[in-house]
Amino acid sequence: MEDNAIMERKKMCLALFSGSLDKLTAAGVILSGAAADDMDVDVYVLLQGARAFKKEIGDNLEQLSMAENANLKKEFIESLSRLKVKTWIEFFREAKSLTNVKIHICGLAGKIWGGEKLEDFVDLADDICGINAYITSAQEADIHLFI
Repeated sequence: MEDNAIMERKKMCLALFSGSLDKLTAAGVILSGAAADDMDVDVYVLLQGARAFKKEIGDNLEQLSMAENANLKKEFIESLSRLKVKTWIEFFREAKSLTNVKIHICGLAGKIWGGEKLEDFVDLADDICGINAYITSAQEADIHLFI
């Protein structure tokens, strides 16, 4: 490769199936790392994930369950607070402000939770799409994660 060649930005595709607090937080941390690495990121919010992106749920931690060890939710929230760790939604907002992050809500998943229009979801959502958009993005990505 020539020294003056411009390197193409890496692309990440993140399928966010889970709407649990622990996995949303993990996705936020990963998204933060991708933003720090100046990657383009497409997040496809699927099934349970779509519930977490509903306006009435969003950053309301009490509305979110834990995927692992449900009995540790209080301790998890207290630890995040003590360590001054951002909430999952703050991680997502920050990443969107730092790099090219697009958040796509799966149309079927949205409908399952009563979300018919983009306005039904938090302002981070860029669009509502079909599953084929996710499959295409996953095929084209340098990194593909499923959470």
